[in-house]
Amino acid sequence: MQPLWRVSSTSTYPAVVINIITLFPGMFRGVFEESMIARACANNIVDIRMTALRDFGLGPHRVVDDSPYGGGGGMIIKPEPMAAAIESLPRRGRVILTTPRGALFRQDDALRLSREQVITILCGHYEGVDERVSELFVDEELSIGDYVLTGGEIPAMAMIDAIVRLVPGVLGKDTAITGDSHYNGLLEHPHYTRPTEFRGLSVPCVLMSGNHKDIQSWRERMALEKTREARPDLLKRTLAGKGSSGKEPKE
Repeated sequence: MQPLWRVSSTSTYPAVVINIITLFPGMFRGVFEESMIARACANNIVDIRMTALRDFGLGPHRVVDDSPYGGGGGMIIKPEPMAAAIESLPRRGRVILTTPRGALFRQDDALRLSREQVITILCGHYEGVDERVSELFVDEELSIGDYVLTGGEIPAMAMIDAIVRLVPGVLGKDTAITGDSHYNGLLEHPHYTRPTEFRGLSVPCVLMSGNHKDIQSWRERMALEKTREARPDLLKRTLAGKGSSGKEPKE
């Protein structure tokens, strides 16, 4: 299968260009050559461009890392290869570093970044990237959770998936995102499809009633209930953000 990404610049750009700088470009192949992202690239809605950091490594062995000043375990990605990789891009747009110390990536960030024409994601690795890279090039540092992974490739995949699906034209129906979990600060309501009964469990009658007002009311109530049970912190933050007095909406 031909790769979806390319390195050379083109005269005509799609809606969104996403540059990825990584030590392990092969990790992205299975993710980006299937499903929604593959279709978005094939339709020239999104252009994912992969840059191998090792290509900018120093010396005959393409060295990209070194031991940290001050001692300690692990290795640090050197500034020279990363800077050279960034500066090789025809356009870099908003530059993001994936790192456990970054701000937590949320749905609002996915929506905000889906409106950018060009994004560059730097995949951190080892113990981190030389701080001078952040000082010179990075616009924001983002994390997908309060845990540490072996590298920034998986966070980059998750962020790109969340961003790409919000780009106009990627989903079959752009209105489908309005009911997603986190879109309005709540988790999504339960979903059901055929059959009406499965192993003793039935579809709620309201969903088969044809009364759209009652269905919408049920979905809002269930979204609130799911959020209260699974993510009370999310519900609290949502209510606070809306200037609530702290009381939950009437059910």
